[in-house]
Amino acid sequence: MAKNIIEKSPFVFHHELLSNDLFDADYILRYKEVDDKGKYLYWDQLKWRIDENDDAKKAWYATKWARNRLLKTIPLLDKNAKYFNFCMPDTLQAKLFKISNLAGQGIIPHHSIKSQYLISSLVMEEAISSSQLEGASTTRKVAKEILVSERKPKTQDEQMIVNNYLLMKEIQLCKDEELSVDMILNLHKIATKGTHDNDNVAGELRKSDDIVIMDVDDNVLHQPPLFSELPKRLRKLCDFANEKHTGEEGSIFIHPIVKAILLHFMIGYEHPFSDGNGRTARALFYWIMLKNGFDYFEYISISKFLKEAPKKYSISYLYSEIDDNDLTYFIYYQVDIILRAIDDLLAYLQKKSVEYEEITDILKDSYLNEQLNFVQKNIIKKAMKHPGRVFTALEISADYDIAPTTARKYLNALVSYKILASYKDGKTKAYIAPANLHEIIKAN
Repeated sequence: MAKNIIEKSPFVFHHELLSNDLFDADYILRYKEVDDKGKYLYWDQLKWRIDENDDAKKAWYATKWARNRLLKTIPLLDKNAKYFNFCMPDTLQAKLFKISNLAGQGIIPHHSIKSQYLISSLVMEEAISSSQLEGASTTRKVAKEILVSERKPKTQDEQMIVNNYLLMKEIQLCKDEELSVDMILNLHKIATKGTHDNDNVAGELRKSDDIVIMDVDDNVLHQPPLFSELPKRLRKLCDFANEKHTGEEGSIFIHPIVKAILLHFMIGYEHPFSDGNGRTARALFYWIMLKNGFDYFEYISISKFLKEAPKKYSISYLYSEIDDNDLTYFIYYQVDIILRAIDDLLAYLQKKSVEYEEITDILKDSYLNEQLNFVQKNIIKKAMKHPGRVFTALEISADYDIAPTTARKYLNALVSYKILASYKDGKTKAYIAPANLHEIIKAN
C-alpha cells in the first residue's frame, strides 16, 4: 500500500486547552485563518511560510485557533461519528460575492445573441469533460459527433459521454424537486448505464466494503463508510440538502454555492457506488446551483478545469478529511475552479460576439441581412470559415436547441438563396457549403 502523500498535522487541535504549551498570545494576534495572501493553507504548506524565527507549531496552533472561532458545524458525521464543519474567511466570502453578483447581473441574458450562441454546446462541454475526468479516452471531435448525430455508442467511453449529456439534461428537469435517495440512484443510473467498471450496477448502491480511494499516483486517500450504513447516511444527506439554511428562525446560513460544494464533497466521501461517484457528485452540484437560480451554470463546465489538475482535486478532499473534518479546503478549491470556469465562459461569449459582428458586417449591404435570422447567419459564418463543410438538421437542432423540423426549414431557406447546396447522404438530407460563398453573398 502506498504511503500517504501529505504530512499530517503535528497535533489534534483542542481550542479549550488554554494551558497548552503551544498557546502564545503574540502568535494569536499575528496568525489568522488565512495567510497574508488570503490563502487557506494546511500544515504541510503553512509551516514553510511563517515569519522568520517563529515556531512553526505555535503558528499552526494560532491559525487553527483563528479558524475554530469561525467554524460552522453541519449535521453530517464522518465514519467515526465526528461532525463535518467549515468556516467562511473574508477572502472566501469575496469570491462567493463575485459569483453571485454575476448571476444577479445576468451573465447570459435571455433571448440575447449570447444565449443563442451557447444553448447546448456548453452542456456538451461538461458531458465530455466529465467523462474525460473519469478516464474516457474518446477525442472531443468524435465525442461531439456522437452527441450531434445521436448515433449509438460503440464503446464504453462513448457510452459514458452520452450518459453524461443525458445526465445534464435530467438535472434541468428535476431542479425543482427535493433531493431523495431515489433521485440520487436515478442520476447514478443515467450516469453509468451501459458501463460495467468495478462491478458497478447502474442505479444501485455498492454491496461491499472493498473500496479504497487512490489518487493518480496510487496513494491511499480514503476508505469510505460501511456499505450497510449507506441508506441511512444518504437519507441524512438528503435532509441536509433539503433544509432551508437561510439564517432565519434559528437556522445557520449556508451560501447556496457552498451548499452545492458540500453536497459534492459528501457524495465523494460516502462513495455510495462501485463506480460513477464523481459523475453523480458533480451532477448534484449542478442540481443545487440550478435549483437556487444560478441558471448560467447550465453553460459552465467545472469538469474541464478539474481534469486539468486531478491531483489538486484529490488533495483538496484529503486536506478536508484529515484536518478535523474542515471542509473549507475543498470549498476554496471548488470556488476557484468555478471562477476559472466563469472567466472561460466570458471569454467564449466575447469571442462569439465578435464573430457575430463580423458576419453582420459582411451581410450589411445585402438584402439577406433582413431576411435571415440569427441561426442562419451563424451557419453562414461557419460555412465561410470552412468551404465544403457539411451541415445536417440534427446538428443544427442540437447546436441551437431547436426542433429538427425548424432546423431543416432554416437550412432549406439557405439552399433557396444558393448559400448552401443540398444532397442525399443515405437516408439523411445533408447541406454543403460552396467554395465560392463570398461571391454568392456579394451577388445578393
